[in-house]
Amino acid sequence: MALGLLLVFVAAGFMGCHTPKPVREEALQPMAQSYRGVLPCADCAGIDTSLFLAENGTFILQHHYQTDRPGNRVFATYGKWARTADKLVLTDVQGDKRYFRPLENGLEMLDRDGAPIVSSNAYRLTATKAPLPTTPMAMRGLYRYMADAAVFSDCFTGVTYPVVNNIVMEKRYLQVRKSSEDAVLLTFSAHFAVVPSMEEGMEVKSLVPSSASFQMKAQNHCNE
Repeated sequence: MALGLLLVFVAAGFMGCHTPKPVREEALQPMAQSYRGVLPCADCAGIDTSLFLAENGTFILQHHYQTDRPGNRVFATYGKWARTADKLVLTDVQGDKRYFRPLENGLEMLDRDGAPIVSSNAYRLTATKAPLPTTPMAMRGLYRYMADAAVFSDCFTGVTYPVVNNIVMEKRYLQVRKSSEDAVLLTFSAHFAVVPSMEEGMEVKSLVPSSASFQMKAQNHCNE
């Protein structure tokens, strides 16, 4: 009898030692913030990298390659971010994913599988305050112009933004649309900027067309 009780207590103690502990999520606070750092580069001095996270679940990522070679050295992309218990997952408009994890006062870049990079080099971005980049990015979405205001609903993120006045684009919309309230499918290059809104004293994140070059189609949906 005593042996039986002893085995019960031992079993209970064993089970107690292996009871899983609750997983604690380390929130990235605040969610809308920017990071910057110089990441290692195989054939250049480094990649000056800036990451901007927005509260609506979107991001902007800019890479500036530090090299003397001719050609464009600055590139930017945007997309959607999501948070797991220990990782930040970025998915750009091409469907490519990048992974980071919180580390001290910033983020550490992970490899393509979301695992730590084994290297003597630092793959870190530090939290900082910086203006949004003006590097043009290719965008595709639904565009409307009415009542002297234009809006763009991005096909990939589903987020709608005001568009800074562009007379050429507005005139073309009036020619292409099928009816007065229809949207058209717009492909163009633009960058984000925080500009004064129509409400006095307020600012709003808007899209600034980068050039007069764009494609507009009489189609009010994103499907191919």
